[in-house]
Amino acid sequence: SYRKLAKEYHPDKNPNAGDKFKEISFAYEILSNKEKRNIYDRYGQKGLQEGGREGGFGSFGEDIFSHIFGGGLFGGGGRRRARRGEDTIHPLKVTLEDLYNGKDTKLQMTKNVICPQCNGNGGKSGKVQTCSDCNGRGIKVTLRQLGPGLVQQLQTTCPECHGEGETIKEKDRCPKCKGKKVNKETKILEVHIDRGMRHEQKITFHGEGDQTPGLEPGDVIIILQQKEHETFQRHGNDLVMEHKVKLCEALCGFKLVVKHLDGRQLLITHPQGQIIEPGCIRGVVGEGMPHQKRSYDKGNLFIKFTIEFPKDHEIAGNNLKTLESLLPPRHKLPKLSQDHEEVDLVEIDPQSSSNYYGQEDSDDDHERGGPGVQCATN
Repeated sequence: SYRKLAKEYHPDKNPNAGDKFKEISFAYEILSNKEKRNIYDRYGQKGLQEGGREGGFGSFGEDIFSHIFGGGLFGGGGRRRARRGEDTIHPLKVTLEDLYNGKDTKLQMTKNVICPQCNGNGGKSGKVQTCSDCNGRGIKVTLRQLGPGLVQQLQTTCPECHGEGETIKEKDRCPKCKGKKVNKETKILEVHIDRGMRHEQKITFHGEGDQTPGLEPGDVIIILQQKEHETFQRHGNDLVMEHKVKLCEALCGFKLVVKHLDGRQLLITHPQGQIIEPGCIRGVVGEGMPHQKRSYDKGNLFIKFTIEFPKDHEIAGNNLKTLESLLPPRHKLPKLSQDHEEVDLVEIDPQSSSNYYGQEDSDDDHERGGPGVQCATN
């Protein structure tokens, strides 16, 4: 269909059909590009001009495909789905306490609403005219002949109507919206945060986005942004925290008080006889985050332990003997040979060692006498 029409109305064959050929080329460009086709289907001609944002078709946008191809965008005069404006995305900072307990908050937003005085026409009834410069397209299409049978198509926003496809004389413009068709309005949204909601979860207010004549309003989408918590980290419906215990607590048991996200104090008991190893994790069942749909059902609270050991020489020699008598016996040494050597353990910074993690001097360095060494010359 396109090839037949393009051949029929090509300027080389039909010099008087330049405008018709422009329309055919423009329509084909939309049909052959999946991204542009989707933008046109959702936002119309003005959406193509503005990079996918909402806009009206104008007379050109509504009629071009039926005019050229005898049907809708997909042929056969198919019914077009309702076009929507852009969604408004708004991040909302929340604490982990808010997500645990739930919260109701109010959010003030400013949005465009259709002018009630002119009903979104921008001016007096009958005074809004199709732009004669672009024939209501909002864009101007020009053709440049590059060679025999080779034409380049250029598109620019119409300077006369600024891409609107319509013009209104200043004296006929609506005094309330000044011809812009919409006014700014402040709206208060009541945001309900359910217990158990998560970081980056979305709360949608359908149809509360900016209003544009000829378009269904988009949505306002609130995206929850959880702030970092000083005690807990969330993993799914579980909570994780870290706690340091002294060596005596790790060996002899302890009691721990944790302030939970709802203000409760949890007295956690670790009994004597059960040893806490460095890096071990213990849990408290049912003290994690609530499930959003079943707030009575909660995850678990996990605690990762580190152990604080005594400092050097903090325990006196006689107490060390007493401590040793209470602990399991030392490992027995194997039988030593007569030529064994005694060495001491000392503190060494591993990164200061030349062979740290197996990093050895390369053979090339040895051959060159090491880096920075040069041979003497006479």
